[in-house]
Amino acid sequence: MRTRKFQFFFLLFVLMASIHGNQKEPIKDALGFSYVINFPPQRIVSLAPNITEILFSLGLGEKVVGVTRFCDYPPQAQEKEKVGGLVDPNLEKIKALNPDLIIGFRGNPLRILKRLRSIGLPLFVLEMGNDLESVFSIIKKIGTVTQREKESESLIQPLRKKYKAVQSALRNVEHQPKVFLSIHGFGFWTSGKESFLNDLLAKAGGVNIAGDIPQKWLLYKQEQLIHQDPEIIVILTKSPEEFSKAKEWISNKTHLQGIKAVRTDRIYYLDENLAARPGPRLFQALEELARLLHPQNFEAE
Repeated sequence: MRTRKFQFFFLLFVLMASIHGNQKEPIKDALGFSYVINFPPQRIVSLAPNITEILFSLGLGEKVVGVTRFCDYPPQAQEKEKVGGLVDPNLEKIKALNPDLIIGFRGNPLRILKRLRSIGLPLFVLEMGNDLESVFSIIKKIGTVTQREKESESLIQPLRKKYKAVQSALRNVEHQPKVFLSIHGFGFWTSGKESFLNDLLAKAGGVNIAGDIPQKWLLYKQEQLIHQDPEIIVILTKSPEEFSKAKEWISNKTHLQGIKAVRTDRIYYLDENLAARPGPRLFQALEELARLLHPQNFEAE
């Protein structure tokens, strides 16, 4: 009898030690809440496209059970259950998926994030940041909360290599052209000082004409555009077809005929899917943008 008791308590001790061994130090999210990491999550809900992309890049695609309707990359993400949008996620749908990890970001409505936490759902909130370096931080944190630290480091290494290669190619650039970055193609929506797109443009060797405005996104006035007289206009659209329409719209505006970018036909396309999401493909967008602004620095490749 004593032997059986001893065996029982010994096995219990081993089990508790194993559980304790799997536990890690709590990590604080962007809202200051502590998230306790016990086991690798098996059912993950993503509340942003770049988060979804990173999860798949870390080999967690099969663990993702819910995404937003904007999560279209990689293509497999489109097969996942949709839980709403960035600002209108459906709490009932999320709850029904029985997630053991929800990853949101500061752009999701605070009331929604608070509600998710108040009903006991496991939420971790990210801060997206306003520069390219922030992407590495996002990947690391997602790697930590999903217990994919090694995979996150493996993902970051080639991104850093591409980042440094672009900076090296631009090291002797003498002139940084003035650029207007058009976000949606129609209208003059652009990015200000607080957007990561402002840093993307700077690291690609350009000067954002709206870069001194302390906002993330803003509607630029036509008068401002004429006054700033950008040398280059870069339009972010989802396809070359959309770009052609947007370019035609800008080029045909009578009051914009005198702008250098229009006059010299330096209006370029940049894939919105690459550039508008702070994820792994942002560094591909960096290289493409740098090539558009300084083609001579990449001719030897």
